[in-house]
Amino acid sequence: MLQLASVTGVVKVILIILLIYYGVKILSRLFAPILLKFITKKAEQRFGEQFGGFRNPPPQKNEGEITIDKMPNNKSSNKNVGEYVDYEEVE
Repeated sequence: MLQLASVTGVVKVILIILLIYYGVKILSRLFAPILLKFITKKAEQRFGEQFGGFRNPPPQKNEGEITIDKMPNNKSSNKNVGEYVDYEEVE
């Protein structure tokens, strides 16, 4: 048995689809900032768990106090790189 769609039924379906579309659009504008804040807070917590040691600020230093956290590596240069050639400008 064939059933034909009536014009009113098609209009109702189109209106329901438009209502759902605009409803989701409006609700997403309302709840998107809240959702983004929640997601960024969770990401910050996960990042803090992974890199928890870097989160603590360095201790306060008195004025004029000098501390050395890391000694620089002394890199020895290779003196046998090549021959130095002195040049003159030719005019």
